[in-house]
Amino acid sequence: MKASTDWAKAPDFAGQPARLEAIHAQTIVDKAVYLDNGMSEVECRACGNCVLVRKNSLAHTSIQWTTDPAKSCPTFRDTVGDGQSSAPRDGCPRLQESIDHAVTEGVIEVRGGAE
Repeated sequence: MKASTDWAKAPDFAGQPARLEAIHAQTIVDKAVYLDNGMSEVECRACGNCVLVRKNSLAHTSIQWTTDPAKSCPTFRDTVGDGQSSAPRDGCPRLQESIDHAVTEGVIEVRGGAE
């Protein structure tokens, strides 16, 4: 085990502008792949909120809200209380049902297949 004085942060490549540009370009590609690509709009069948969803497997769902759920989702809004987070522990079950329905109907592709 190294002593804490042996630790060094990742290199900043300040003297290598071509490498910095390559890293920046790859970061943009990675952001698109991991945050944007494959997202499908799903509307909650209970309240009408629209979210962006990607299913990497049957067990893994990525959700990006297009609105503030604490203001627009009744389930989130109703759980806000004194000192409580606005996020219900298991998310919104009605939204999950809508996502599951979209998967069943083939609106959302499960990228990794059945797991």
